[in-house]
Amino acid sequence: MNPRVSIQTDDFDLGAESLALRRDDGGIGAVVGFVGTVREISQGQALSGMELEHYPGMTEAAIEAMIDAAFERFDIRAARVIHRVGYLQARDQIVLVLVASAHRGQAFQACEFLMDYLKTQAPFWKKEQLSDGAAQWVDARSADDAALARWGIDGSNAS
Repeated sequence: MNPRVSIQTDDFDLGAESLALRRDDGGIGAVVGFVGTVREISQGQALSGMELEHYPGMTEAAIEAMIDAAFERFDIRAARVIHRVGYLQARDQIVLVLVASAHRGQAFQACEFLMDYLKTQAPFWKKEQLSDGAAQWVDARSADDAALARWGIDGSNAS
């Protein structure tokens, strides 16, 4: 059985991960997934890539707690989160969230909940590499805190 959380430098395969998530559970009727990618443009500036850092152990534990919260809130049967770290080029895959349930509604909600949680609560630090050679750290955004607030959770990360 695959772990629920993987923090890795290697890319991931959406099809293989989806198959692994549902392989041993005949009660799964829906798998909903989200794949995030590194944009080529951020706040009007061209990007060549992004550097992602994290605290090993702490990051996995935080995401495991997020998945536990999703299981408490939604009728889901399985979940998987993969987040890449290290240097990623524009257009590279950065994050995968998969949620399986008997019916699509719960899977969609849980997947969105997990992404909202990841954007604000997961201990990652992102530095964008601009095409002109400059670099800038990515700050928390109030829109991400607002997305989490609709689930009744106060993120309060944005300045």
